[in-house]
Amino acid sequence: MKKWIIGLFAMLMSVAALAAVNVNTATQQELETLKGIGPVKAKAIIDYRSKNGPFKSQADLVNVPGIGEKTVEKLKADLAVSGSTSTAAAKVAAKGAAATGAATAPAAQQTAKQAKAAAKAAATPAAPAAPAPAAKKP
Repeated sequence: MKKWIIGLFAMLMSVAALAAVNVNTATQQELETLKGIGPVKAKAIIDYRSKNGPFKSQADLVNVPGIGEKTVEKLKADLAVSGSTSTAAAKVAAKGAAATGAATAPAAQQTAKQAKAAAKAAATPAAPAAPAPAAKKP
């Protein structure tokens, strides 16, 4: 069983490493899986895309406020301007599984939002138990 879980986790990580995020179809959560792209830059990409139409090349990203040539160069291997973005959800699910230590098949099927929520919940320490009420003396 351990070998199966380790194998599944390794497979998820290898798929995530090869995944390219399509900047023309990616959601904000999918864009946030890119190193150096947080909520503000992800929203800026989506806003620019909505206003100006799809990106024709990766280099067009320098027109987005807050993203420069260095950022585009660092992300080049992880960016695409065509194709599917569905592998980004697997990337987020893999991060969530790594954070929770639960690399199971259902974790791979989670949406990006569910994976982030699970990772956040796993990182939050449990509240201490309330003390038991004192017993009444007869």
